[in-house]
Amino acid sequence: MPTMHRSFLIFCCAVIFGRMVWAQNTTIVIPAGTPEDKDLAAIAAESDSQKRIKSYQEFLTRYPDNKPATAYAEWQLSQQYLAAGDTAKAIECGDKALQAYPSNLDIIMSQASVAQAVKDNGKVVEYAVQGAGVFHSIAKQPKPADISDADWASKISNEESSSRNDYDFLETSAYNALASEQDPNKRMTEIEKFTPAFPKSKFEGQVTQLALYSLRQLNQPQRLEAYGEKTLAANPDSIPTLLMMADAYAGSPKDAVKAATYANKVLTLIGPIPASSDDKNKKSYAGLAHITLGRAELNQEKLVPAVTDLKTAVSLLQDDPQDHQQALFYLGYAYAKQNRKADAMASLQKAAVIDGPYQGPAKEMLAKINAAGATAKK
Repeated sequence: MPTMHRSFLIFCCAVIFGRMVWAQNTTIVIPAGTPEDKDLAAIAAESDSQKRIKSYQEFLTRYPDNKPATAYAEWQLSQQYLAAGDTAKAIECGDKALQAYPSNLDIIMSQASVAQAVKDNGKVVEYAVQGAGVFHSIAKQPKPADISDADWASKISNEESSSRNDYDFLETSAYNALASEQDPNKRMTEIEKFTPAFPKSKFEGQVTQLALYSLRQLNQPQRLEAYGEKTLAANPDSIPTLLMMADAYAGSPKDAVKAATYANKVLTLIGPIPASSDDKNKKSYAGLAHITLGRAELNQEKLVPAVTDLKTAVSLLQDDPQDHQQALFYLGYAYAKQNRKADAMASLQKAAVIDGPYQGPAKEMLAKINAAGATAKK
C-alpha cells in the first residue's frame, strides 16, 4: 500500500478528514509500516477514550524526535481532550501540533473549532487569519519553468478549489467571532486582522458596519479613517467601505467635499437604478449615498440640492425602516432650514413614529419647530 494512502487511512480512523493536499498546505506524512504507523493505528482502534489519551501521551515520549509523528499525536490528543471537556489541554496540544506544521489547514481548522468551543473570539480570528494566509499563498507559488502557463493556472485553480471549503469555514468562523465580541476595542483589533486576511469577504458589508459601530463606541475617528483608507487601498471599489468613509466625513463641514466624493463614487459603481428595480441592495446603497450627499450639502448650506438628494433617499429606502427614518429626519431638517414648516413637520412626524435611533431627535426637532411657531404668533 503506498505511503500516502496508508497515512490517509490512519487519519480517517482517528476521525480526522484527510485529503490530498498541495505544496502550500503542508501535510503530515507517516511512512506506512513503520513502528510509528503501527502504534498510531493501534491507538486509533482503542475504544476507551481515557486509554487513548494515555496511549498518545506514551507515544509522545516514545518518539520525541519524529516531528510528523509527534505533531500528529498532539493533534489527536487535542481532539481527545476536547471530547473529554478539557478545553485548556485541547488548545495546548493543538498549538504544539500547529507550531510544528503551521501551514496545515486541517490542524488550523481543528484549532479554530476548539477556540469556538471555549468562546475565545480572539483565538478564533487568530487561527482563521493564519488559515487564510495558507490559502492565499497557493496563488503566490512560483511557477516552475517546465510547466506551461495554462497547466500552471489549472493546477493553482485545483489547489484553491480543494481548500475553498476550509477557507469558507474559517471566514465564517472569524466573522461570527467578530459579531459576538462585546469589547469594542478587542472587536476592532480583530476586524483590523480580518479585513486584509479575507479581502472582498462575503461579510464585507457586515464587517464594515461592525467597524463603524466599534469606532463610534470608542470615539476614535482617526482610527476609523485609517482603517477605511487602508481597506480602500486594497479594494478601491468596496461599496460598504466607501459608504462608511462618506458617513464618517459627512458630519464635518470641513470634510463635506470628501464625503461627497466617496458617496458619488458609490453611485457611479452602482449605476442607474430603474424605477421598477427590485434590487434591494442597490437601492439601499444608493439611498445611503444620497443621505450622505444630503448631509454634506447641508453642512455647506447647499439647501436645494440637499433636499433633492434626501427626497431621493426617502424614496429608495422605504424597505428599510431605520435607514428610511434617517432620510426622513434629515429631509425634515433640510426643510426646516428652508423655513418650510409644513414640509418639515410632515417629514419629521413620519420619522417620529418609526422605532429607531432618529425617533428621539425627530420628536425634539418637532417640539422646537412648534415652540418657534408659538413664539412667532405672540
